[in-house]
Amino acid sequence: MTMNIDEDVLARVMKVTGAKTKTQAVEMALAEMARRHKMKELFSQGVGLTPDELRAEFAPSPSDVLDSHGLMVAEKKAPYGKSRPAR
Repeated sequence: MTMNIDEDVLARVMKVTGAKTKTQAVEMALAEMARRHKMKELFSQGVGLTPDELRAEFAPSPSDVLDSHGLMVAEKKAPYGKSRPAR
């Protein structure tokens, strides 16, 4: 499959997700977009799900998180054995 993807956008997605490859970054972005759409649909329908049912429905599955990084948007990990200063 050939795709034309803006390199700057792809680089940003790789940075915020921790994806090691371009393919991994695209797969993670698509999975996140599908998850968000599913949430929007369910919330707009007003379905009466319990908190446990919501967690089960929207918790990332192993296939959603392609590696142990998940989305690393907010900050980098603290060095091993050192805590972060309070903000």
